[in-house]
Amino acid sequence: MKKNHFIVVSVLLLFLLLVLGVNSVSAQKPAYLDVNQSIEKRIENALSLMTLEEKVAMCHAQSKFSSRGVPRLGIPEVWTDDGPHGVREEVLWDKWSAAGWTNDSCTAFPALTCLAASFNPQMSLNYGKAIGEEARYRNKNMLLGPGVNIYRTPLNGRNFEYMGEDPYLASRMCVPYIQGVQQNGVAACVKHFALNNQETNRRAINVEISDRALHEIYLPAFKAAVQEGNAWSIMGSYNKFRGEYNCHNDLLLNKILKNDWKFDGVVISDWGGVHNGDQAVNNGLDLEMGTSTNGFTTDGTTPYSQYFLAAPYLKGLKSGKYTETVLNDKVSRILRLIFRTTMSANRPFGKFVSPEHSEIARKIAEEGIVLLKNENEFLPIPVDKYKKIAVIGKNAIKSLIVGGGSSSLKAAYEVSPLNGLIKKYGKDHIVYSKGYDSGKTEYSKEINSKVNADSLIKAAVEIAKTADIVLFVGGLNKSKFQDSETADRESLDLPFGQDKLIAALLKANKNTAIILNSGNAVSMPWVKDVPAIVQAWYLGSEAGNAFANVIAGDINPSGKLPFSFPKKLEDNAAISFGQISYPGDGEIEKYKEDILVGYRWFDTKKITPLFPFGFGLSYTSFEYGKIATDKKVYSSDDLIKVSFTLKNSGKVDGAEAAQVYVSQPKASVVRPLKELKAFKKVFLKAGEIQTVEMEIKAKDMAFYNENAKEWTLESGEFILRNAASAADVKSSISISIK
Repeated sequence: MKKNHFIVVSVLLLFLLLVLGVNSVSAQKPAYLDVNQSIEKRIENALSLMTLEEKVAMCHAQSKFSSRGVPRLGIPEVWTDDGPHGVREEVLWDKWSAAGWTNDSCTAFPALTCLAASFNPQMSLNYGKAIGEEARYRNKNMLLGPGVNIYRTPLNGRNFEYMGEDPYLASRMCVPYIQGVQQNGVAACVKHFALNNQETNRRAINVEISDRALHEIYLPAFKAAVQEGNAWSIMGSYNKFRGEYNCHNDLLLNKILKNDWKFDGVVISDWGGVHNGDQAVNNGLDLEMGTSTNGFTTDGTTPYSQYFLAAPYLKGLKSGKYTETVLNDKVSRILRLIFRTTMSANRPFGKFVSPEHSEIARKIAEEGIVLLKNENEFLPIPVDKYKKIAVIGKNAIKSLIVGGGSSSLKAAYEVSPLNGLIKKYGKDHIVYSKGYDSGKTEYSKEINSKVNADSLIKAAVEIAKTADIVLFVGGLNKSKFQDSETADRESLDLPFGQDKLIAALLKANKNTAIILNSGNAVSMPWVKDVPAIVQAWYLGSEAGNAFANVIAGDINPSGKLPFSFPKKLEDNAAISFGQISYPGDGEIEKYKEDILVGYRWFDTKKITPLFPFGFGLSYTSFEYGKIATDKKVYSSDDLIKVSFTLKNSGKVDGAEAAQVYVSQPKASVVRPLKELKAFKKVFLKAGEIQTVEMEIKAKDMAFYNENAKEWTLESGEFILRNAASAADVKSSISISIK
């Protein structure tokens, strides 16, 4: 008995010693490693333990897509990767060449123009969560996206990466995307801050713009990303603003972003966007990437140790030229990002190319597809309605997830429109002809095809003659001078003789529908001659399935245009003012249209667009009731509650993106005829009626007062309008602000 008692006591003593030992070790653990401590205490502790050399090493790249951690302290590297439509494949340490991994093929999500066209913030949240899971699975802690630059001209090569012409729409759609990404312990990096609205001369052009246009049009989405989305990182843009490059622009980064908006995250340069050491140190940049490259095609020649924020920075700190206070702020921000991501205790594991991600990609594509024209209910085309459907066009088979610059993807799979249609209708009912050839792509530039264009047209026409209906699948692609980084489009027209082909197809078979893949508006000389037009964007991995579901009527289209389609190029505001307004004279570009961007310009100048902002048809019809508000007089701090009935008056279930626009008839400054201030995607069964309710903050109807340098809401009358598009107002109501 005594022996057993001795054993029990010994075990208890051993257990007590172990517990005390563990507690002793725990007590000695540095605060920066203790996940129970606040992030700010962890940052303070880590800074106190780091050498000057270790701090500087964190402020610049160590490879094409990573920056250094602190190995001595167990603080990991920062690993970034291109988005924003999928997680880019791995590249070599110091080259843009693919690393050749076999496990880095991603889900390709629709381009952000398609997401914006959904007018559905829930789709944006789903998108961000899914792409964030893929980035997390690949062990990235910064995803380079979303892009929120404003659609200023239809020639901008990167418009497909952004969220349209309206700052309110872009703001509402980017916030949930950011929140979805960051749920996964991955930082969303919002880009390109700011005024990067073209690719022509993007690395040299100096933008001149009024304070009012800056704050009302080009900054709101970034501001929402910071203050509502709580974005953990932002990327500077290549261009200059008021004489300073935007990757180290004191006004944008220090005064507006970090001081006014209280941004506590990391400012990262675009690759090759840093040009001046003193400005890089003092003007708000935290992390320097890609110096000496053009950010896309060229391998670097400058060693990472010689970046502006590397050895030259360290030398300046030791000589007293630079203060350690500024350095500590940079490192604190980078540490904050690391503690929010890689060193967070609550970081999930992520997942990659899952069935759930495919479903999300397909649903976003389905909700973003826009039906632009549908005479005599040409669409949908139910299965078994026709014996022979001719599919014509290179884009029916061409991959549209590769190319485009930094958004090019190595996807696990891609369903083409042709394969989607064959799967839907059966191979016996589908015949295909190329019709036109876009040629081969070399270094992202389209090389003219050697195939005779007339012979392709002739072959397509022969097939069209014998078909019941024709589906032409064309548009742009993601090659240089179309929708691509580094170069803007050279024309509003469709390339590769597509207009000539369409004219020939219509002569052969008037039952020809046009389906366009693009991230930009295009001219349509045939618009009155075709029965149906579909804007199908770049739809990602599930392109063919989403496309076929809409064409067949399994999905009722509900997308709305996130930008205006002009009838001709000169109708666009920026282009109407000549070269100095776009693309600039090579050095300076003046945004002479000021705040009148997109539908604001068309409204004010009474120019009829080809298709207006917010426009999109459905396979059903909707009836809007008269708009009402909860009261007639409001103060500047009030919430304006708007309501109206919406009825699905057709025979099939559908969804309508209802919009509310606001105007101030009498103001002390020029104001647009109307501005989008609320929208809501409403799903209705056939015959169903709902009361649609939206809220508008009275202060959001203010304008930016350049004299006072603040937002001003004037007393007086305001008009609220419910609408199906910027050109289709249903009713209006007058309220007063006091």
